[in-house]
Amino acid sequence: MSLGIDKYIKHLSNSAYTMEIKDLRPNKGNVDLVAEVVTKDSPRSFEKFGKSGRVCNAVLKDPSGQVTLTLWNDDIEKVNIGDKVHLQNGWCSEYQGKIQLSTGKFGKIDIMGSDSGTVLTNDPTVFKQVNGDTDDESTEEGAEAGPLGDEEFIE
Repeated sequence: MSLGIDKYIKHLSNSAYTMEIKDLRPNKGNVDLVAEVVTKDSPRSFEKFGKSGRVCNAVLKDPSGQVTLTLWNDDIEKVNIGDKVHLQNGWCSEYQGKIQLSTGKFGKIDIMGSDSGTVLTNDPTVFKQVNGDTDDESTEEGAEAGPLGDEEFIE
């Protein structure tokens, strides 16, 4: 069964297996959550027990609230602002009186999709603005086609 990304996210969000941020409780495992990354701090390096690593915090939101997600090592590069993430088998803890999430020892984070800022348009002036071309003249006859080729634009 093939589902589009939006349908899959909706399916996961409505699934009995996913939870909402408002339902998180400290010192509980098996967290299954779909949410959007709204902020991400700069990574910090650390050394503990003779091993070095990196850590950073991100904030997740869903319709019920927001929560801090602690990202470790490889997960830092995987997760970006605007991503929809699915935290599976995560761990919920409390730090300085606030609930926070992490993958813990056994969890994982999957990227479901993102709001990458991609603009879908049929307006040819958008490409001129992106490329820094500000003149309003049409492409000269015989000139090389623009980024979309010789397609006709409909206004």
